[in-house]
Formats: sequence, structure tokens, C-alpha cells
Amino acid sequence: MARRWSLEDMPDLTGVVALVTGGNAGLGLATVRQLLARGAHVVVASRSVERGEAAVAGLGPQRGTAEVLPLDLADLESVRLHAKEVSARHTRLDLLVNNAGIMMVPPGVTRDGFERQFGTNHLGHFALTGHLVDLVTAAPAGRVVTVSSQAHRVGTLDPAAHEAPGEGYRKVRAYGTSKLANLLFTYELQRRLAARGSRALALAAHPGTAGTGLSDHLFPARLRRLQPVFRRLTQSADDGALPTLRAATDPGALGGQYFGPDRLNQQRGRPVVVSSSEVSYDPEAARDLWQRSEELTGVSYPG
Repeated sequence: MARRWSLEDMPDLTGVVALVTGGNAGLGLATVRQLLARGAHVVVASRSVERGEAAVAGLGPQRGTAEVLPLDLADLESVRLHAKEVSARHTRLDLLVNNAGIMMVPPGVTRDGFERQFGTNHLGHFALTGHLVDLVTAAPAGRVVTVSSQAHRVGTLDPAAHEAPGEGYRKVRAYGTSKLANLLFTYELQRRLAARGSRALALAAHPGTAGTGLSDHLFPARLRRLQPVFRRLTQSADDGALPTLRAATDPGALGGQYFGPDRLNQQRGRPVVVSSSEVSYDPEAARDLWQRSEELTGVSYPG
């Protein structure tokens, strides 16, 4: 039996330039920690520069270096300005980790008027990747890794998913739809990169069930006492980040692969290649979503 992948399998990343969205907490911070430990220079994208800098300072001495830049994925102008600043500072981007997200939140809209889970989790990352894709393809072996979720299986191909939520809003379904969009985007991006003859790869990952701050709001006040029990049943953020780290650094990984935990129905364990839902592989649905995303964000990818 082949040895299971672990952090020991991560290569030396000296000279690698990486960007991690939501790198100031949870899975993102766990990802940043390991990239730095192997020598990468990491751009930590955080809504709050102060919180980002405090989080990086808390990591202690690292082999790599980090810089914290502001990014609000729920604001397309913030996305544009962030990408402009990254492009001014770096001539290539070896690794873009689309990690940040919001989960099963009450109804609301982004600054641009989109349903906020779809707008943040998908449209924000679609726009960011579009602004930075030339930097990724300028790297010798660039990668875009987008973090999805098992919840994508309850998502739908809803052409109105971006619209402000109405009376029929269901936060779990809306979250699942945004995570399905992450996968449709990843697989279509890989097809487009390959068609261009680019060596860059697009991959996806999911953490299984990880006990991070992202899910804290799921417990109403009357059930808050159950939170510690839930945390004991889940993986740590460090373990939840392993699929992302494998997708980001495994030299044997292929474009279009999806990584997740290998045990308990992909809820916990070591990272392996997993399958996503049948609809997530639908190329026509992916092309439709891509066209709609370009129209909504105003961001067009190079042909």
C-alpha cells in the first residue's frame, strides 16, 4: 500500500510566491503557516490588515516571508485594487489559493448587490483570479487552488443564484451553490488553461469537516453549549488544510484534480484525489456559469 501523504511530502518552496485569501485565520492561516515553513513568500490577503499582521506575527520565526494586503471579496473594487497592488509588487505568482469564504450566513448582499455567499465565495474569487491569471501563467508552473466543500452536493445550477435573496432563501442551499460554483469554475479554468497551452494548473480541495471559526455562527445561543462537542468530532484547521496543501504543492498533482480527506465519507483523514458530484463536471453548465460570471464581475479572462 502506498504511503499516505503528509506534510513531510511537501517540497522546499524557497523562491515560490504564493497568495492565500483569508490567510489570517482558520484553514487559511494553517495553509500560510506551512507554506512559510517551507520557504515560500506568502501574500496574506485579509479583510483587516491589522488582524492579518497579528496572525502572521503569532506564527513566530519562519523560513519564508509574508506580506499582508487588504482584500474584501464581497467588494469587486477591493478585489481590483488588491490585484493591482499584487501586480505592482510581483512579476509572477506561483500559487494562488482561493481559500476565503463565508458559510451559511443569514440573507444579505455584497457591496455590488449580489447574494453574499455566491458573491463572496465564487464571484469574488472569479474576479480575483481573472485579474491575476497572467501572473500565474507567467510562473514556470503556476497553480490556482480553490477551496470547495462537500456541501457542493446540495448546490444547484441556479442562474439567479447571484440575485439578492428573497423569501425563499435557504442559507444551506445558497452556500452549497457557491461551493458548486467553485468546482465548475476550477474545471473550466483548467480546460481554458490547457487550451491556451499553458503549463499552469487549476485544482480544487475541500477540508472535510474542520472545526474552524467559520462554523461557529451555526450554533444559536441556546445550543452554544454543544460547540465543544462538535469541535471534538471534527478535524483541526491544520488537518483540514492538508488537502489544500497537497493540491498546492504535490509535484504529481494534475490539473482538474480535486483533493479531500480519505476517511469517514471524506470527513477526515489524509488528503487523496476524490470525486465531486456529477453535475460539477458538466462542461456546458461550467461555460454558462463562466459567461455569467464575466458579465456580472466585468472581468474577462485572456483568450
